[in-house]
Amino acid sequence: MATLLPEALDTIFIKARTHYAWLDKPVPPELLHRIYDIMKWGPTSANCSPARLVFVTTAAGKARLIPCLSPGNVEKTKTAPVTAIVAQDMEFYNQLPKLFPHTDARSWFAGNAPLIESTAFRNATLQGAYLMIAARALGLDCGPMSGFDNAKVDAEFFGGTSWRSNFLCNIGYGDAVRLHPRSPRFEFDECCKIV
Repeated sequence: MATLLPEALDTIFIKARTHYAWLDKPVPPELLHRIYDIMKWGPTSANCSPARLVFVTTAAGKARLIPCLSPGNVEKTKTAPVTAIVAQDMEFYNQLPKLFPHTDARSWFAGNAPLIESTAFRNATLQGAYLMIAARALGLDCGPMSGFDNAKVDAEFFGGTSWRSNFLCNIGYGDAVRLHPRSPRFEFDECCKIV
């Protein structure tokens, strides 16, 4: 299998930055479709694919989301062309006959709330990371966020459904002039072991 060119790794990881300020440049719906069509191929356990996404792009949508945010996330979200609500479907296992048809994987989860919760959260979080990688690969910048009231977001956007919010991610064309200095990262030996 071929490896990515260094420039691609720079775009996706090494030189990519978390953005807080955005250029006034829209992200067309077709690009959001492309992001999803790339990210959906990332692996999840038993192909469970529990992530559900709401792309908030309109002033009306932002007006619903802003009251759910911590104060430090308001301005960056107001100005971002897109804010993705990355959620997990707590009834993802009902789709396993379609997504993992070669065995009765639904029976692994039905009635097992702790397994449902941990599997949904873990795999939707992975899919949220795939979302960011796909967005960066397509020339966009990302600003993932905690700092919001999950219960408020769930009531506002997911009432009457089995979807629950995980994290938020602003997406658009970042204003590189307004980036903070890059924060350090650990070296291999500080956080890794080979056994």
